[in-house]
Amino acid sequence: MEKALIGGGCFWSIEEYYRKLQGIINTKVGYSGGHIENPTYEDVCLGTTEHVEVVQIEFNEKIIPYSQIIKYFWLCHDPTQLNRQGPDIGRQYRSVIFYFSDEQQKLAFESKKQKQLSLSDLIVTEILPAKEFYLAEKYHQLFIYKRGKTET
Repeated sequence: MEKALIGGGCFWSIEEYYRKLQGIINTKVGYSGGHIENPTYEDVCLGTTEHVEVVQIEFNEKIIPYSQIIKYFWLCHDPTQLNRQGPDIGRQYRSVIFYFSDEQQKLAFESKKQKQLSLSDLIVTEILPAKEFYLAEKYHQLFIYKRGKTET
């Protein structure tokens, strides 16, 4: 089992996007990349922690390789929007790939370079070493999935 850690706007929609893919074992939403320990949603929303809303993805590399995880990353949000996605504005919504290994770093940079060839606007996605992942509050986990279940 491998891990990926990505951010691209509100973590609810990113989690729901990946949760449905074959080979994904587990998803968790949380915060990473900042300078305070155990941030809360309210802390992150203040915009002073430098944390990003992220999704930690556990996946079976034999079914869905990391290169595919990153391929889907470029498709599930707009990597040319700086510090925002749609109506969500702030550094906590920035586009970022946190890597856990040299191989993930290499694949992320290569993929970014390839994706840029198909876009006229500059990709602003950051590619950084993984930092501590802090699990978001329980109500954020599988938010869209749970909401869909209650509305049926």
